[in-house]
Amino acid sequence: MRRAIEAARGVTLPEDREILHVLPQEFFLDAQANIRDAIGMVGQRLEANVHIVTASGTATQNIVTAVNRAGVRVDDTVLEPFASAEACLTQDERELGACLLDIGGGTTELIAYAGGVVRHTAAVPVGGDHFTNDLAVGLRTPVPEAEKIKRDHAQGCRELLTEDIAIEIASVGDRPPRTVFARMLADIVEPRAQELLLLIRDELRRGGLPSQIPAGIVLTGGGSQLRGLPELAERVFNLPVRIAVPRGLAEMSEEVTRPEYSTAVGLVLYGARTRRFAGARPTGFMGKLKSMFAGA
Repeated sequence: MRRAIEAARGVTLPEDREILHVLPQEFFLDAQANIRDAIGMVGQRLEANVHIVTASGTATQNIVTAVNRAGVRVDDTVLEPFASAEACLTQDERELGACLLDIGGGTTELIAYAGGVVRHTAAVPVGGDHFTNDLAVGLRTPVPEAEKIKRDHAQGCRELLTEDIAIEIASVGDRPPRTVFARMLADIVEPRAQELLLLIRDELRRGGLPSQIPAGIVLTGGGSQLRGLPELAERVFNLPVRIAVPRGLAEMSEEVTRPEYSTAVGLVLYGARTRRFAGARPTGFMGKLKSMFAGA
C-alpha cells in the first residue's frame, strides 16, 4: 500500500511546485474497487486513487525560514485546513461528508471529506482582513478601529438586525469622533460575506461536491466569528452550518478553545499522531506543548 501511494508522487509538476501531501482515497485490487484498506487481502495488481496537495516551494521555504528564525524547529509542513480538521471535524462528519471552511486573515481555505477521506482542497482569496478593510474605507476610520468595530458590532446578515443602534467611531487624523448606525455596518459587510460564500460555492461545484457533503458546512478560524455568517451560509449552501472550536487536547484553557486557534491545536494533534505512528516518545514533546499553551 505504501508503494502504491508513493508511486502516485510520480506526477509532473510546474517548476516551483512541490508535493505537500499524498492522501489516499481508495484502492483497487484486481477487479475489486472502493477498498478503504487492502492490508490482508490477496491479489495481483494494487492501484490507488489519491488526492495530491501541492504548494509553492519558495513560499513554503519562506515560512519555514521565518519559523526557524523565531526559535522553533520545523519538522514538517501541513496544509492549514488539514490541520484544522484534526481539531474540529468529528468522525461522523468525515464519514457522512462535510466541508470545513477555515476563514483566516487574507484567505479562506476549504477541505471536504466524504467516506472518511479527503475529497477536495482549495483556497479562495477572501478572508477576515477584507471585512476589516471594507469597514475602514467605508467608514473612513483607522484599520485598528475598523477591526474593533467588526468584532463588536458588525453583522453579516442585515435581516438579523433587531435594532439600528448608534455607534461612535474614531475618525482619521485629528478629526472628531463620528456616529454611525448598525445598519450601515451591515450594508458594508454583507456584500463581502456573500462574495466569500459564493466563491466557496463555485469551488465546491467545480469539485462536484454539493451532493457529497450532507453533513454540511463547518466554519472555523478567526473570520468565522462574524455575526450572521452561519445564517447567511445556510441560505447560500442550503446545508446545515455550525461554528467549530478546537478540541482534543487535555487541560485546554478557555482562551485556546476559540476558532482562531483551530489550526494551532490541529498542528499539535497532527504532530502527536505522526510521532505516535513513527514510534517516537511523546513525553518531552507534549511537555513543551503544554508550556506553550500555558503561555498563550
